[in-house]
Amino acid sequence: MKCIRIAVVAFEGILPFHLSVPCAVFQYPSPGQSSPFRVRVCSAEGPQISTSAGFTIGTPYGMEELARADLIVVPSWRDPAESPPAALLAALQRASRRGTRIVGLCLGAFVLAYAGLLDHRRAATHWGWSQELAERFPEVEVDADVLYIDEGAVVTSAGAAAGIDCCLHLVRQLLGSEVANRIARRMVVSPLRRGGQAQFIEQPLPEMPADRRLARLLENVQRHLHEDHHLDDMATKLAMSRRSFTRHFRQLTGSSFGDWLLTQRLSQAQRLLETTSMPLERIAQSIGLGSPVTLRQHFQRAYRTSPANYRRSFNAARAEAG
Repeated sequence: MKCIRIAVVAFEGILPFHLSVPCAVFQYPSPGQSSPFRVRVCSAEGPQISTSAGFTIGTPYGMEELARADLIVVPSWRDPAESPPAALLAALQRASRRGTRIVGLCLGAFVLAYAGLLDHRRAATHWGWSQELAERFPEVEVDADVLYIDEGAVVTSAGAAAGIDCCLHLVRQLLGSEVANRIARRMVVSPLRRGGQAQFIEQPLPEMPADRRLARLLENVQRHLHEDHHLDDMATKLAMSRRSFTRHFRQLTGSSFGDWLLTQRLSQAQRLLETTSMPLERIAQSIGLGSPVTLRQHFQRAYRTSPANYRRSFNAARAEAG
């Protein structure tokens, strides 16, 4: 299996949690197996840096490592008002011109913006600094609600734990949903958390009995994706009006029921394409999308590739690993 070289940028005053997120996700999910990732923590400010927690981190890797990376992750930044070191910005710009994919987690989006990599693109950052990002960089289209945004060449995420969601998204693209799910289980996190960070801005609502009933209902839907599931039926099962169910569902998930259901179906399609030789027609029927044409349309829109290409990619990856 080809080694995927990942450079994680560290700097003076970094919060240890932010640095640990990409390091934790880009480990292989099972002990004893060779890892497809080679992770290097690269300092933008010398071989010894101080963290915000008071201890120091030493690394032999500097900005030269970014030139060898397949993926660069900037896990945060210490001050949105402070321009990052010129050497870091220049290294990111050179990497971008080479076609290297660059990721800004949380306030790391500011680093990408200072480098000019987010101009005329959508971007996410922590909700508390989204307005500042929009004001400081008016060429950037800031979305304050989402957990992460994938623009292809650049990827940005919302604050703190949303970096885990973003990194798992990258693993799914690189190695498939089965590997991403194993990593999520190892980390004891949700493998695919939909919705947005808007649900965290205000004081969270206390869990109500309806929340538990809704969770059980959605678990049942996931077990029976091949069946028809209509919004009015869901509301009736919870003894709610359509309007109340829609509002309650969005409060809890940050998504509409229709979008959530489609996400579940496409995630199951990914798993079946990766792990079985089931014909596309049977996959479409088994996940409730009816026809291969409908599956292709939704799959292309969600993942920017066709089911056939997706299957070939991950079959080739398994063959190479074997």
